[in-house]
Amino acid sequence: MCVNMLSLQKHYLHSFPSLPFYLVVCLWPLHVMATAREVMIPIGVLLDLNSPIGSMANSCIWIAYHDFYEQHPGFRTRLDLRTRDSDRDTVTAAYAASDLISKEKVKAIIGPQTSEQARFVINLGREHNIPIISFSATSPSLSATRTRMFIRTAPNDSSQVKAIAAIAESYGWRELIIVYENTEYGNGLVPHLVDALEAVDTKVPFRSVIDPNSDESHIVEELERLKQKSIRG
Repeated sequence: MCVNMLSLQKHYLHSFPSLPFYLVVCLWPLHVMATAREVMIPIGVLLDLNSPIGSMANSCIWIAYHDFYEQHPGFRTRLDLRTRDSDRDTVTAAYAASDLISKEKVKAIIGPQTSEQARFVINLGREHNIPIISFSATSPSLSATRTRMFIRTAPNDSSQVKAIAAIAESYGWRELIIVYENTEYGNGLVPHLVDALEAVDTKVPFRSVIDPNSDESHIVEELERLKQKSIRG
């Protein structure tokens, strides 16, 4: 299926990447904006820049940045975006966030991109009173109610489980095997999914957790193992 990349970028521009930028602007104290002659507010941006979503989000954030100040040329207080690449790695993301906080003295961080990275960065934000504004960390285990410096601008994944349970109920499936990846994303969703399935009288006799670094042969082997369990059952 062909995807019009321009239309896709416009979709993202008018959805999640621009929202954190405008949220940061709105959160900043209005009296500072009104009284300062020329103030630059350092804001961290932490993304997997070499990933498709990270690259597009970064472009959209900068488009939102320029659009905002073109529409508000009189603003003397401006955000100064400091971008870092988390390189799809949790340790790199944590180090980059620490660098942004300690050296760049950022007042907020947009990102990081994944739920696993977000868990570590949120802890840093809480320690230093730095808001972490995420548009893509959707694991239900990352709760804004438990972490006052965490602001999520996207629904968490638990919002999907009722739809999955409704499909199981519609087809009359009495048992389901859950296959999920061993990440913050997968582990955070499974308890909510199991509860939703049990609510429609669908049992989960087996679970299969897949390492995100597994190759195709390992995944096929695991599926064959589940198939044999199902036959014996």
